Amino acid sequence: MSRGGARVVSGPAPDPNALRRNRKDDKAGWVTLPAEGRAGDPPEWPLIDLQPREWDLWLDLWSRPQAVMWERLDQRYEVAMFVRKLAEAELPRASVELQKVVRQYLDSLGLSVQGMLRNRWKIAPAAAAIESDESAPAPIVPMRRSVRDRMRVVRDGEGG
Repeated sequence: MSRGGARVVSGPAPDPNALRRNRKDDKAGWVTLPAEGRAGDPPEWPLIDLQPREWDLWLDLWSRPQAVMWERLDQRYEVAMFVRKLAEAELPRASVELQKVVRQYLDSLGLSVQGMLRNRWKIAPAAAAIESDESAPAPIVPMRRSVRDRMRVVRDGEGG
């Protein structure tokens, strides 16, 4: 086992709202993926012995926004291996080690929040949300009053 030095996933995840994100000389810019996902049919299954569950997962995954980048990076084999391992991990009594592998695939393929951040991918707002303010989320109301709201003026001689 290696010791010391940086790891691929060491340190905090990149922040898309950081001030540095818009610098012209920043080579590691963020990629905005289409909210509607990847259009078209999925690529041909690259592995042998395709199972029905694997085909269902394959179809679903290649319609996601992340699939745009998988296609650009030619990650058919990585996605296919993830599909195969995910189908195995769904079975009863799947090993913890297999579940760890699936989690690593989720991150490396950008299917988890952490993976999206590490890959510097973000999903564009849905077109329907841009056109309509009705779909905007309601403002978050604090559960309790703030410290300022709880403070009151106490005059001399008044008890607490």
